[in-house]
Amino acid sequence: MAARDHHHVYVVLLSKDVLYELKFKKCNPDYDPAKPCVYVGMTGLDPDSRFDKHKAGVRANRYVQKYGQRLLPELYECYNPLPYAAGCEMEVELAISLREAGYGVWQA
Repeated sequence: MAARDHHHVYVVLLSKDVLYELKFKKCNPDYDPAKPCVYVGMTGLDPDSRFDKHKAGVRANRYVQKYGQRLLPELYECYNPLPYAAGCEMEVELAISLREAGYGVWQA
């Protein structure tokens, strides 16, 4: 691991109440109700620290702040840590793959 490989992709479980948000619902037309709703992000911090900041309203995504329940490390740990550019790409790829699998996904 190079010293600069300190970025992480992460996935946050969202309450199903996020489905009442029209914008979220419109972005997930093929959502499978048997699957969870999630937020996919990328950070230079530890994912636990970043989740705490979301919940505290610090540079927070509103869906995570309002509906975030916990991290889902089983969906992202295998990818971390990453250099910045790879983290940016992995964030998008992970969001796409989860959406294709039927998850309700919001990605920053």
